[in-house]
Amino acid sequence: MSEAMNMPPAVSPLMNASYDGLVQVTELGPLGMITLRGDLSNAALVKAATAVAGVKMPGLRGASCNGDHGILWMSPDEVLVLCPHAEVATAVATLGAALQGQHALVADVSDARAVFALKGAMTREVLAKLTPADMSPEGLPVGELRRTRLAQVAAALWLRDKDEAQVICFRSVADYAFGVLKSAAHPASGVGFF
Repeated sequence: MSEAMNMPPAVSPLMNASYDGLVQVTELGPLGMITLRGDLSNAALVKAATAVAGVKMPGLRGASCNGDHGILWMSPDEVLVLCPHAEVATAVATLGAALQGQHALVADVSDARAVFALKGAMTREVLAKLTPADMSPEGLPVGELRRTRLAQVAAALWLRDKDEAQVICFRSVADYAFGVLKSAAHPASGVGFF
C-alpha cells in the first residue's frame, strides 16, 4: 500500500466557507502548493516546473495559471507551483528527480496555506480596502502577483481576470483573513472607487 493511501484526506482550513456580498468570497481547498527555490533562469529548473504545472514560467511578479495548475512568481529565487492536492506527492517526487544534483529546494507547503477566491465586479475595490498595494488596473494588471499584507497578515494576491482574484495566506490566519475579506465585501461598504 502506498504512503499516500495511508494519509487522511486533506481538509481545507475553513471547510470551503463562502460569503456573498459586494463580491463572492470563497475559501478554496484543499489545494496543492509546492515551494520551489533556486535559480529561476536555470533551464533544468524551468523545464521541471513547467512540466509539472503544464503552464509557462511566469516572469517577474507573474502568475501563470490554467485551472488548478499554475506557477506563481514569489521572489527572485522562488516560485509556488500549484496543482490539485491529490497530485502533490507525485509532483514533489518528479521535481526532486528532475532537479537531482541542482541547487534547488522543493517543499510541499499545501497544508501551511489557505487560499481564497474573490469573484465579482468589485473585486479590486474589496482588496483595495485591505492592502497597501496599488489595486488600480495599471498598478496590478491581470496576471500579476503581489506579495503584500491583507489587513494585518502577510498575503500574496493576483487577479486571474478582471473580476476574479485569488489570495494566499498562512493557514494559521485563515479565519482572520476570511473575516476581513467578509467585512470589506459587506454589501453596505461599497465605495465605488474603481
